[in-house]
Amino acid sequence: MAQPDHSPSAERNKHPILEVLQALLPASGRALEIASGTGQHVVWFAQHLPQWAWQPTEVHRGALYNIEVRATEADLANIEVAQQLDVCREPWFTEGATWAGPYDLVLCINMLHIAPWASCAALMRGAAACLAPGGVLVTYGPYFEAGVPPTQSNLEFDASLRAHDPSFGIRQLADVAAVAAQAGLQLQARHALPANNLLLVWGRPANPAA
Repeated sequence: MAQPDHSPSAERNKHPILEVLQALLPASGRALEIASGTGQHVVWFAQHLPQWAWQPTEVHRGALYNIEVRATEADLANIEVAQQLDVCREPWFTEGATWAGPYDLVLCINMLHIAPWASCAALMRGAAACLAPGGVLVTYGPYFEAGVPPTQSNLEFDASLRAHDPSFGIRQLADVAAVAAQAGLQLQARHALPANNLLLVWGRPANPAA
C-alpha cells in the first residue's frame, strides 16, 4: 500500500488549531471538514475531540485515498468514510444523502487562497445551509486586513500563488466578510495563529432582525 501524502504545514498548524477548537467547541457534536487534503487534520482532531463525529471531504478523488489510509491506520470510530465534495457544485448533498447534516461545525483549512474566488461564496452558502442552530464555520489561512500592514512573507506568498494561477491569492478579510454576510453569516471571532495565519469563526447573527 502506497504511503499517503504528507503536509509539513498541516503537521505544524494542527496543534494551534486544535487549541482554539478545544476552547471554542462544546463537548460533542458533528463536524464537516471541507478540503481535508492529506487527512492529517481530521485524524488529529478526531483523536483529541473523541466525542465529535468527523466527516472528511475532498474535491480531488485521489486525495480521498490519503484520508482513508490515515483514518484506517488511526482506527478511530468517529471518522466517517471520506466523501467527494466540490463546494462550487450546489447543493452539496444529493437528496437523502446520509451525510447531509446538520453540522455543528464546518471546518475549512487552507483552501480559500488556493481556489478561485467563487469558491468563497460557495463555501459560505453551503456552510450556512448545513449548519445546525448555533453551529459555526471555521476557516483558517492567511488573509490581508485593512489597517494591518501585510508581512513580507505573505506578500511573497500571494505573488507566488497568483503566478501559479491568477485565480488564486490571499484574500482580503473584508471581501470574505462581505460574501459571508450575503449568506447570512458574520464574523464572530478572530484568532491570530503562528506563521501569519488567522483562524476565523463565522456564525449566524444572534439577532438576525437587528
